[in-house]
Amino acid sequence: QVQLVESGGDLVQAGGSLRLSCLASGNIFSINSMGWYRQASGKERELVATMTSGGIANYVDSVKGRFTISRDSAKKMVYLQMNSLKPDDAAVYYCNAKSVVELPISGIMRRYDELWGQGTLVTVSS
Repeated sequence: QVQLVESGGDLVQAGGSLRLSCLASGNIFSINSMGWYRQASGKERELVATMTSGGIANYVDSVKGRFTISRDSAKKMVYLQMNSLKPDDAAVYYCNAKSVVELPISGIMRRYDELWGQGTLVTVSS
């Protein structure tokens, strides 16, 4: 079974840094894009940053220059380095993976259009 497991959320002061990690576990053959979304209290979930399998990154304007996404395809992991955190960055951050192909022991490939992690909470104090 393929799962996304996030870690790294914490309470941090404004101006501080955090690094989020997400592991895609299971018998994964390939993943197209991996990235991070966030949902603040009372708001809709929004894209934060994504990275394709080819290494092309995309960021929401509000985090450009402060956040950096990276991937380790061999380890099936994606990271989000968050610097200069602001109170507005406080949210539950969700790992996302698109076009995931699983190759289980049975040998029958299975494709997932989209997977989500459970979320990790980032709190920023002013």
